[in-house]
Amino acid sequence: MREVFAIIFIVAGVLVFVIALLGIYRLKYVMNRMHAAAMGDTLGLGLIALGLLMMGQDIFHIGKYILVILFFWMSSPIASHMIGKVEMLTNKDYDERVHGK
Repeated sequence: MREVFAIIFIVAGVLVFVIALLGIYRLKYVMNRMHAAAMGDTLGLGLIALGLLMMGQDIFHIGKYILVILFFWMSSPIASHMIGKVEMLTNKDYDERVHGK
């Protein structure tokens, strides 16, 4: 039973990655692409790691997966914020695009 739930979580994580990848290629504006990438990697990685946690055999594997989840959940928002900040500071048409001026 544990294997079935693990496979469901892993497949759901891969589907989230695929949907995020489609969003990255289909969206035109860099902020929208950034949002798709940030949401995709956080949720997708979380689901895959949760599935792998269920399949973990000992405490060392489980601890390693928990550390990977924590690292990505702490670093992904920071990287997304930095990409957004660079876009805001370097794009001359940012105010027009955001505020409609």
